[in-house]
Amino acid sequence: MGMSFTKMHGLGNDFVILDGRRTPLTLPSTLISRLCDRQRGIGCDQLVTLSPPTRAGADVLVRFFNPDGSEAGACGNASRCVAALLGGNPTLQTQNGLLPTSQKDGLVSVLMGKPHLDWQSVPLANACDTAHLPLYDGAACSMGNPHLTLFCSIEDAATLGPVLETDPLFPERANIGFADIQSPTHLRLRVWERGAGLTLACGSGACAAVVNAARRGLVERTCLVSMECGSLTITWQDDDYVLMTGPAQHVFTGTLDETWLAEGQAPAL
Repeated sequence: MGMSFTKMHGLGNDFVILDGRRTPLTLPSTLISRLCDRQRGIGCDQLVTLSPPTRAGADVLVRFFNPDGSEAGACGNASRCVAALLGGNPTLQTQNGLLPTSQKDGLVSVLMGKPHLDWQSVPLANACDTAHLPLYDGAACSMGNPHLTLFCSIEDAATLGPVLETDPLFPERANIGFADIQSPTHLRLRVWERGAGLTLACGSGACAAVVNAARRGLVERTCLVSMECGSLTITWQDDDYVLMTGPAQHVFTGTLDETWLAEGQAPAL
């Protein structure tokens, strides 16, 4: 019968969403990589799966997978897409906890949780001041996944991103954000995502950039983050939770045939 999917994007950051709430999904890393492949599969920055929730108060369990088959703990743009796909105001269960969502005037808001600022929680390999790392004087935090923010030209993303992603300071690798401060309420951002490379937008990276910039007094706690294909509004609230608001767009739906799926089967993770 094949496998149905939905293709969506948030500011050009694109996703293939598989709904396993009724029929459990078996996704070996080889199949994940084939689905994400832009030449031989559907093509996307990340694969997203939906399953029945296992925690009280959640409407759906959401998991995020990178093109290399590794799992990401958080993805802001994909979270907005899932909320838009499901409709209403679903609460998403993720590795980073329960994420309440809301929708108004064509935009989706996700309460992304509290940033983790201590070095053990990022995590880093050794004790550091996470607001001023001994690595290009960057700042680090976790938004459910590790982020390093550098305050420099966004043009450095393609060259420095792959080097810093695997720096020994980050035992779980890291997403590398390049933030160019435009004003106290506006920054430009480019992100090299671990396991995915350069993407047109990164929701959790935008949250991390505002948190890290605000910690250093570079921006206010509500800030517009401009990326290649649009902007997100990020608010680091007084209760320490980070609210992200932006668009989510449906692209198309389809079905993968059984023959194609069988070619990508391998022992499950």
